[in-house]
Amino acid sequence: MIGLCSVLLCGTVRAETPEDIQKIRVAAEQGSADAQYNLGDAYYDGNGVKQNYAEAAKWYRLAADQGNALAQCILGSMYDDGQGVKQDYTEAAKWFRLAADQGVAVAQFNLGLSYAAGRGVQQNDAETLKWWRLAADQGAAPAQYNLGVMYRKGKGVSQSYVDAVKWYRLAAEQGYAQAQFSLGVMYEQGKGVRQDYAEAVKWYHLAAEQGDANAQFNLGLSYAAGQGVRQDYVEAVKWWRLAANQGDAQAQCDLGVMYDIGQGVRQNYAEAAKWYHLAADQGFAQAQFSLGVMYEQGKGVRQDYAEALKWYRLAANQGDAQAQYSLGVRYATGRGVRQNKKLAKEWFGKACDNGFQEGCDEYRKLNEQGH
Repeated sequence: MIGLCSVLLCGTVRAETPEDIQKIRVAAEQGSADAQYNLGDAYYDGNGVKQNYAEAAKWYRLAADQGNALAQCILGSMYDDGQGVKQDYTEAAKWFRLAADQGVAVAQFNLGLSYAAGRGVQQNDAETLKWWRLAADQGAAPAQYNLGVMYRKGKGVSQSYVDAVKWYRLAAEQGYAQAQFSLGVMYEQGKGVRQDYAEAVKWYHLAAEQGDANAQFNLGLSYAAGQGVRQDYVEAVKWWRLAANQGDAQAQCDLGVMYDIGQGVRQNYAEAAKWYHLAADQGFAQAQFSLGVMYEQGKGVRQDYAEALKWYRLAANQGDAQAQYSLGVRYATGRGVRQNKKLAKEWFGKACDNGFQEGCDEYRKLNEQGH
């Protein structure tokens, strides 16, 4: 869910003093829906009173029961998140619908999310699109972005890259980072627009500067390849490091490569091994293979054939052809493992099946030897 309705849409004056709170409380107890809503806000934010989500929910409910749309919306969010109330997706969807029917864009968006995920309502792409479109038409950037995703995937609508670009652009121009990244991808791939690498870089840059890890990674790729920008390995390393520090496994692996070969940074095998390890621990097969090489060769780590074998095996089991070939070599030569020509042939065969010619060559040799 995006931010709570009061944060996005409320234009009420916040209470700041005990006297303000007392006045609001008196009006709320006398049945004023606006005062009940404002008192709920005060308890939610801890503004003039001690923060108390249960009290906030109590006063929002009183206002919501009188038809206050913002209270209905925020009460839905509290049920969705389990704030001050037991989490209940059905109740969340109920309150979102009441606010959405009154035109609250955030509630329309959140109700669309409920239908998209089948949370509290039966999953329904048509209903998802209906509510997101209503929110998008009011300028809600997350709804515009999600509509773009639906059109790109052809989910609930006929696939249309042109429409996807339209909605991505509307959200991107409002500064929505995910939409900026996605619009960059469309320009890079030439989907729904004429292919334009410079335009792709422009949108990646805008999203990357907001901290979007996917955009940071793609921007690094653009600099490394000189695609849409002048080739610059130092810039590539800069953006990959930012993405890697957010846990992006591909960026961690590519940063490891740059340290491994000394491109854009001073060569440093220990740093290379560090970044390979972070990506490998996330299950990234290429990093697992590269880490295996580091252990086998003793580069940046203490040489350890058993560790090398461990990482080769993890990568190989994910279908990495180089790792499968390396396992074959280990079994064929008995390095770090008991020699086993049958297993060697099996791994060479798998590497061959994945397009690695050296695997085909070694498989043929063992086959001709009768193994």
